[in-house]
Amino acid sequence: MFRIVPFLLAFPLLIAQPDRITGRSFATRSEVIAQNGMVATSQPLATQIGLEILRQGGSAVDAAIAANAALGLMEPTGNGIGGDLFAIVWDAETQKLYGLNASGRSPRGLSLQGMRAELKKLGRTSIPPYGHLPVSVPGTVSGWDALHGKFGKLPWSKVLAPAIGYARNGFPLSELIAYYWHLSVPKLSKQPGAFVETFTINGQAPRKGEIFKNPALADTLSLIAEKGPGVFYNGALADKMDAFFRETGGYLRKVDFQEHRATWVDPVSVNYRGYDVYELPPNGQGIAALQMLQILALHDVKALGHNTPEFLHLMTETKKLVFEDRARYYADMSMSRVPVAGLLAPDYARARNKLIGPRAARRIEAGNPALEQGDTIYLTTADSAGNMVSLIQSNYRGMGSGVCVPGMGFIFQDRGELFSLEEEHRNVYAPGKRPFHTIIPAFVMKDGKPFMSFGVMGGAMQPQGHVQIMVNLLDFGMGLQEAGDSARWRHM
Repeated sequence: MFRIVPFLLAFPLLIAQPDRITGRSFATRSEVIAQNGMVATSQPLATQIGLEILRQGGSAVDAAIAANAALGLMEPTGNGIGGDLFAIVWDAETQKLYGLNASGRSPRGLSLQGMRAELKKLGRTSIPPYGHLPVSVPGTVSGWDALHGKFGKLPWSKVLAPAIGYARNGFPLSELIAYYWHLSVPKLSKQPGAFVETFTINGQAPRKGEIFKNPALADTLSLIAEKGPGVFYNGALADKMDAFFRETGGYLRKVDFQEHRATWVDPVSVNYRGYDVYELPPNGQGIAALQMLQILALHDVKALGHNTPEFLHLMTETKKLVFEDRARYYADMSMSRVPVAGLLAPDYARARNKLIGPRAARRIEAGNPALEQGDTIYLTTADSAGNMVSLIQSNYRGMGSGVCVPGMGFIFQDRGELFSLEEEHRNVYAPGKRPFHTIIPAFVMKDGKPFMSFGVMGGAMQPQGHVQIMVNLLDFGMGLQEAGDSARWRHM
């Protein structure tokens, strides 16, 4: 066994070496810097598509939509037009941040009592992750429509052309997506509709490097490109989805699609170390990151040292405090009174901070703020005019509900699984209601100017990840690439 030592010495790259500039072992990649535009996605082909849209004169929004459409094809394990979308946009012309909530609502024809009756038939006490019951109206296409109508430059035919071409002609499947796809097939192949026909090759998940085609999705996107996004909510596509749900025992109807609207909202923020960090208000969990930063601002985080036991204790206890509030208060603000201002108030942060002691708290209850009123993809784009888009999109749990309308090429999300069945809970299931959401885009401003658009993926990890990025940048002085590459903690 002692022969291992000279082997390691002979191949020093097997040992984590410190970066020659910073001295940190995880800082092994340089930042990518550009003058005229930027696209960052989880798939190189989608990134290339976004860049090509910018080269054609498209805006940051055009590039974001084109990349998102491609990712729905190339990474259906995390997103697609059967899911929901949130975005924060910096508009260089008006010098203003815009927030967009394009999440869908539950079926208007299914009551809480009806949901409970359906669950009783299944022998369940909670909403299942698969099948018809967790399905809500897909909001992604409405999000594209709202974004493009306000900030788009290129016609739909050009914006969606790359995704249509890859859907019809095929693309080579990447390794990680092949792995998750393989895990999803056994769970989803028995759900209503055409999942097997659409998302398998000879009944099996496509393998790494295999060329996958989705002509049904190409047809759907082509119709949207030709007729506009309205066809999805009040046209031939809406008719097709309505007929399918009626035939298969689902609950969505054409009226659910017709009455759906994406909603422009004002992002909310807190100041952390001189930087204004913006998130979207509920029904998402973005303000959890802001609540955590409000508490951490009361501490000398840098003095604790990066990822030391003391640092991790503070971060974990802060997260535990905030997530109790998240569980109690975050919900659809059009149907529940969510105390956003109270949750973000400095006095409330100071009061909650007093609950953090030298040892881990066994049980923490939600606070009493003042009342004043999976999986996922993240991408961000910027154009030469200075416009920036922070966009996140998801089917929720993996590939979603498994429900796939024949001939349409996408899976409906299962976001409705996150509804509560407790009548007094703010997030209790109700007809026409948006469920609690985990996907959150973020944005940072400095002295009234855009500093950074950013986001992470991974359910409840997202606010924890947002906080870690900010702490890495502002407390520990890391560069942007370092802040993302640094080892992350996660409290479950």
